[in-house]
Amino acid sequence: MNYKFLECTEPEPQVRRIYLNRPEKRNALCNPLRKELFYCLEAFDEDPEVKVIIISGKGSCFCAGYDLSYDNSEDLPFYSSKTDGFWPRHVVEGAFKIWDLSTPVIAEVHGYCLAGGTELAASCDLVYVTDNAEIGYPVVRSMSPPDNQFFPWLLGMRNAMEMMLTGETISGEEAAINGFANKSFSEDVISKEVEKIANKIAKVPSDIQAINKRSIHRQMEIMGMRDGIRAGTELQALAMHSRSTRDHLKELSSGLKEALTKRDKDFGDYRTKDKD
Repeated sequence: MNYKFLECTEPEPQVRRIYLNRPEKRNALCNPLRKELFYCLEAFDEDPEVKVIIISGKGSCFCAGYDLSYDNSEDLPFYSSKTDGFWPRHVVEGAFKIWDLSTPVIAEVHGYCLAGGTELAASCDLVYVTDNAEIGYPVVRSMSPPDNQFFPWLLGMRNAMEMMLTGETISGEEAAINGFANKSFSEDVISKEVEKIANKIAKVPSDIQAINKRSIHRQMEIMGMRDGIRAGTELQALAMHSRSTRDHLKELSSGLKEALTKRDKDFGDYRTKDKD
């Protein structure tokens, strides 16, 4: 398959790297990109020569979230029933598609990792970040909680609550301390360090690694992680009917940049960071 929104490389034998390749859009997610990504992940998962997959981003960041200029209700990468609240259910189903692959998947994060970008990274088995990465979910300020409510599971209740109530980012170093990421590295060495880890993983037979992955997942599922995340989609759907959300959606349709600037200006971060 010829990819428009991805670039795939083989940095080491049995290791494949998938780059999100929309640097001019800060690798914002749209359904055509997501369709390519799921296809690519599943193709690598079926390939006996591939033992580890790394997902990273071209340009200045990993992923700044969903591309709000796209109609993401159309051209879905896989079928989801379009009843009320279909979008968060669709997003969560996609996350578990990655979760359920047999091949270990690593997210390598630099720069912005926001909103849908955090959901993509959290769906991976391992997450490594640059020290200065910025990880957050600013959407909570104006519209809804995350489609995929993994934050409490990974960061714990207090850290997750602070991120949800403020919409602020945490740094890569904080992400590693709080549980979102495994470890943080300086930007100049992260790719080499991640490939070293991938090489270690690749030394273990794939059939054993598949069971190793599932052994961790099954414990999390017994504790309720999968059910909890699925249940969270109902709260996200409920939020879409709130007055504030409806007002923000109208503002987005009138002017995307203006609406996001209005959302963040009182906080002085994201696109308003350098503006007074």
